[in-house]
Amino acid sequence: MSRQPPTDDKPSGPQPGKLLQSGIIFSTISFVTGLGNLAFQGVLGRHLKASGDYGDANSALGGLMTLLALLPAIATISVTHYIAHFHASGDSARLQGLLLGCRRFLFRFTIAGSVLAVIAVKPLSVFFHYREGLMLVTLGCTLLGLWASFATALCQGMAWFKRLALIGFLAMVLRILFGWFVTLKWPSAETAVLATAFSLLAYLILFFWRKGLSLHGEPVPPWNRELAHYFVISAAFVVGSFCFFYGDYLVANKFFSKGDLDAYVAAGILARALPMTVAPLLTVLFTSRSSQRRGGIVVEQLKLMGLSTLGLVFGAICLFVLRTFCLKLIGRNTPDAADMIGQFSITMVFVGLLQSLAYWALASRWIKISLLYGGLGIGYWLTLLFLGKSPATLLQTMPVAAGLAFGALFLVWLVAMRARRTGEPAQS
Repeated sequence: MSRQPPTDDKPSGPQPGKLLQSGIIFSTISFVTGLGNLAFQGVLGRHLKASGDYGDANSALGGLMTLLALLPAIATISVTHYIAHFHASGDSARLQGLLLGCRRFLFRFTIAGSVLAVIAVKPLSVFFHYREGLMLVTLGCTLLGLWASFATALCQGMAWFKRLALIGFLAMVLRILFGWFVTLKWPSAETAVLATAFSLLAYLILFFWRKGLSLHGEPVPPWNRELAHYFVISAAFVVGSFCFFYGDYLVANKFFSKGDLDAYVAAGILARALPMTVAPLLTVLFTSRSSQRRGGIVVEQLKLMGLSTLGLVFGAICLFVLRTFCLKLIGRNTPDAADMIGQFSITMVFVGLLQSLAYWALASRWIKISLLYGGLGIGYWLTLLFLGKSPATLLQTMPVAAGLAFGALFLVWLVAMRARRTGEPAQS
């Protein structure tokens, strides 16, 4: 890998005219998958009758597991970016070296992580206020998720969006079937998390397409200062995304009672589905922009951003109108949860808009904007931590803080886009 940033004139992945089509197909299949995952929440809502189990299960999956997987998520973003770049440039030697290096590292990390999980389960359960059994299952699910993240990075970088959509759909089916059986027989937060771990077996289907990676030549290790530099940029993106998406989970788990947490988690599951629904469009955008950032493809990339914005706004309106129906689907239709939907939805619209700008900046290697996104995310979480001591105050604070963060990032993004069009040096 050269020490210069990836060039903009090497096409790969979906080309102009096909980029929007790929995003729509990927999003459509992912939307069906999302409905299936909503049905899984319905299973949990009806099977987990013990007070706090429903909230604990989703808090562990949404907040704790994501927190534990922050470092692997950073690596996943970096690996996806360079898989797309090496694939675009036809550099099979460095692509092969990157894949082999990641596989070797994951194997060693899984062994070491398993030992560390057994040692750390008790202090972590005390610190995060989770039962030891739930903490152990969550740690195991996190380790399996490392391999799933690597497979996801491979599919995204190689622009295998249909295959990735199929894997997600299969994982959803496994999650519902296994989750229905195991939570019916042994209803607990632990078995709910175990169902998610079982669903990751869907990624084994990638072995059927291993011939698509028949790379030739001696692998060249890609590790150097450039990749480490991009790793730092990715860290800012991942930390910011976690704070905006899931930071409130940790605040709620710290301050709320079990009853309030159950209602809050139910509303959060539905509202968080808004940015997750348009996330496939941003996945296609990131892969495309990581490999090509000039010419007619830019118009298609902007269309993807526009379509994701429309999806967020339309989804929020539908969710607010149908909030009672949606809560009934997941078996958590309570007045408290219904009252939370409106403010939660507004927050998640801003969060989705923030992420679209951050994806664009990250793929474009705009360092300052990526760092700003990470800083805004940390500031957002600290604001919630200091002010959100109750459901009412937390939900009042979230949309205001998220809206201010979006306004700041959008202004800086517009300046960078204007500089790009007028030929001034872009951020790097």
